[in-house]
Amino acid sequence: MSAKASTAARIAEEAAAAPLCAVFRRHLRSVRLKYTPERAGVLDAIIERDGLFEVEELLNDLRDRRLRISKATVYRTLRLLQDAGIIMPAQIDARQSHYQLVYGRAPRDQMVCVRTGRVIEFTDPEIRTLRDRICRRAGWAPVTHRLQIFGVSPEDAGAEPPAS
Repeated sequence: MSAKASTAARIAEEAAAAPLCAVFRRHLRSVRLKYTPERAGVLDAIIERDGLFEVEELLNDLRDRRLRISKATVYRTLRLLQDAGIIMPAQIDARQSHYQLVYGRAPRDQMVCVRTGRVIEFTDPEIRTLRDRICRRAGWAPVTHRLQIFGVSPEDAGAEPPAS
């Protein structure tokens, strides 16, 4: 990537981060909390990720940035980011919580292999059409959605699926 393209990408990322920062600040003010450097660091690390992430991965990112943020602060900040509608938890398996950035992004639906834990993200306009039709019938205004399909990936197609 050229220096010019790299600079343009960095500027675009910073512009995308500004509205999220403002949304988070407004939410924190509404619950009478401050926008601290630690909370800002957690938000920045999440913005730079693409797709699902685990808390341990986020903690490693923060350590790599030489930010001293406790695990408890990260968990509290994740809760605040959820309450602000910026991230959502994604249940992939019973062992580990995953999260994803959702604010300002098109919905990302997922297929999760119950054997391997492999996750495939996809979008399908038919799902959005169905969502909108269901909302219209109920008098709702759709904002976003999340669909998770749990199944067996092609790598495990020959094996017996687990009992549901």
